[in-house]
Amino acid sequence: MSSASVISVLDRQLLLQLGERLRRLRKSQGLGTVDMAAKVGITRNTLRAVESGDPAPSIGSYLRVMSVLGVSAELALLAGDSLQPPPADSAAARSRRDAPVVRVLVSARETQHRLQDLQSLALHEEAVRRVKADPSLVHRAEATVERWLAAGDARSAPLWREWQDILRAGSWRKVLGVSRRAQQLRQASPLVTVLPDEVRQHILRQVNQLKTGVMLGPDSGTPPDAPGQTS
Repeated sequence: MSSASVISVLDRQLLLQLGERLRRLRKSQGLGTVDMAAKVGITRNTLRAVESGDPAPSIGSYLRVMSVLGVSAELALLAGDSLQPPPADSAAARSRRDAPVVRVLVSARETQHRLQDLQSLALHEEAVRRVKADPSLVHRAEATVERWLAAGDARSAPLWREWQDILRAGSWRKVLGVSRRAQQLRQASPLVTVLPDEVRQHILRQVNQLKTGVMLGPDSGTPPDAPGQTS
């Protein structure tokens, strides 16, 4: 199995952290969601998706939110030439000083609950990607829900019936958000049952790496389960 075929949990965590940071910045500046959406020129739903670290909004939406919040300079640093090596004949290139090294530690250690939800989110995003490519997998998930309902667990039955509607309509956004309801639906989900075991294990290994943190930067090495390698 190619790891490139599986959504990177590290990338997902970075988006979640970015969205959370943007949400905190908005609140610290005293901006409500209505005012913020109007300033940015997007809908409130798109703003909520950005602040949830949702990969669905365009990069332009993220950039406009960052611009309004005054942090677009960080994108300018990344997109500009300041991170490029200096020209070979320049004074900077001849300098004997060591170039500054920037490393970033990415982790999801705040609480076990958040780590578990990141894992659940990554599993569901991969499952949704697969059912979109192979609709026959939806029928497998529907059969699983029917078996669960027949078993008669009254507490989970309302969630499973909602899953029946989601599977029929393909309403995947309902289960890929960060709302409490989306989390509840993922906890009672038949969708991950369509994933091959090796895919689930691959995602679990990526999540475990984030428990201690993944270092990004020069000479930090490639995480053992990084996209592009095979597992």
